[in-house]
Amino acid sequence: MVKEKPNSIRTYDKEGFRRRAACLCFKDDAEKEILLVTSSKDREKWVVPGGGVEPLEDPRNTAEREALEEAGVRGKLGRHIGMFENKDKNHRTTVYVFVVTELMDDWEDKRAMGRTREWFSIAEAHAKLSHKPIQLHYLRELLEKPLDMVT
Repeated sequence: MVKEKPNSIRTYDKEGFRRRAACLCFKDDAEKEILLVTSSKDREKWVVPGGGVEPLEDPRNTAEREALEEAGVRGKLGRHIGMFENKDKNHRTTVYVFVVTELMDDWEDKRAMGRTREWFSIAEAHAKLSHKPIQLHYLRELLEKPLDMVT
């Protein structure tokens, strides 16, 4: 089942790329365990929570909203990791670190499509995301910008 939002309006940047935002959701500030969710298209595959930026919505708000909708988590949005372009799908995704402070027992995508979530080490997440090269790039960028180097 593909996630459809009837009232959703896609937004595009000035170059025509669809605007998206996503969160690398961590268990704590140590950033050693990351939360992934099952794909809306294939329950055997894992993905980083993220989605389209709504009109007049800030990408930071989109990232938090998508974490709640797709993973059923609330937390603290942290540093910006980068902007990642996917030319094949014609979108650009703004990615942030997100520290989970609350795990919901029930959430929108669990009810609507049976989506699940699971904690993984960074190495495990790297293997689970092998089918998503752009999302692998999120992790590589995170590792190139260690927490202690952020001002």
